[in-house]
Amino acid sequence: MTSELSVRELTDDDFTENLAVLVSAFLKDPDPDREPLLRRVLELERHHGVFDGAEQVGSCGVMTRTLTVPGGEPRPLAAITHVGVKPGHRRRGIMRMMMRAQLHALHEAGAEPVAGLEASEAGIYGRYGYAPATEWADIRVPRGAEFRADVDTGPDPVREAPREDALPRLRELHDRAAGRVGWLDRGAPVWDLWLADTPRADRTAYRFATHPRGYAVYRLLHGEGRREARARVEVLEIQSLDAVAAAALWRYLLDIDLVSEVQWFGAAVDDPIRWFLADPRRARVEVEDALWLRIVDLDRALPARAYAAEADVVFQVSDRLCPWNAGRWRMAVDADGRAEVRRTDAEPALSLDISALAAAYLGGTTLTALAAAGLVSEHRRGSVRALTRAFLADRSPHCLIDF
Repeated sequence: MTSELSVRELTDDDFTENLAVLVSAFLKDPDPDREPLLRRVLELERHHGVFDGAEQVGSCGVMTRTLTVPGGEPRPLAAITHVGVKPGHRRRGIMRMMMRAQLHALHEAGAEPVAGLEASEAGIYGRYGYAPATEWADIRVPRGAEFRADVDTGPDPVREAPREDALPRLRELHDRAAGRVGWLDRGAPVWDLWLADTPRADRTAYRFATHPRGYAVYRLLHGEGRREARARVEVLEIQSLDAVAAAALWRYLLDIDLVSEVQWFGAAVDDPIRWFLADPRRARVEVEDALWLRIVDLDRALPARAYAAEADVVFQVSDRLCPWNAGRWRMAVDADGRAEVRRTDAEPALSLDISALAAAYLGGTTLTALAAAGLVSEHRRGSVRALTRAFLADRSPHCLIDF
């Protein structure tokens, strides 16, 4: 029997079947409590589904978000979510069909010039022009770890607050912190999904520690044993507007009784906790890729951010999936950090794939590092260094991926 694969945009009528595809793809059981939350955040009209005859076998969606880029401005981001292929239908080109349809639809509509996602498997998305543009740190600090004597935790106390009292404050502080590169906007439906709690015997519900200039959301994971402190503080999010608030929140979490350690998987790689500690080695840190970006429309994406240094470089771009990006481009950055990007017939000073530009877009990965890995080829000496300086950001980008 032959099968015929087709791809189309979804509608609200496809919600149930689309969710079934994803539950199957990610080897999960249905969760009826999450369905109302998903209905509020998913934009089915921005989803593509692949069908084998009448059966949906693949899903790939977009959420409408903004991403803070270098220069501190939020710019439109196509947040790619709910990407999956049913078991038994893999290795048939379904993922490529969806990725191509999605990217071409964004381009043809003149929609978001940049797309982003969290990669469940890191080996998949480079084939479609994505690259890791931010990193996470998995930080573990033992309870009671001592701070440097001069660390200022300020006079303001950290207080636990009930969920309903804490949420307005969290939303306000989150919006005030939005100038950090990598930041995503977060509307009410996303907040509800982000903080959705499923009760389990081995953990508490989320708890909310508030400070006038910051907050922490965490829960306690219970262990076994009565004679030793075996619970663990698992942090979902810490946000602070200054170093004093950050120190106060970390100190509060590290002083909770009856726990062994505080763990935050999702911290910024430059989180200040290591510099607060009297012995920085007490913080164990592992780094992992976080937000992957894809340049959809190069000529709109590159001028959307600010740059750290003047530059005038011609580069040759390859892009197999989005051919409108391929070719020679001249990027001229003025003294104010504004870029003009135009096609040119001039000889290129360097060559790179579109994925290399995506990796460097937020300033978290340098083009010199990519060149050292053979991902950027320099034809004119000094051109990689010049473009690297232009793309730099003041801090490591940080993105809490909540889609």
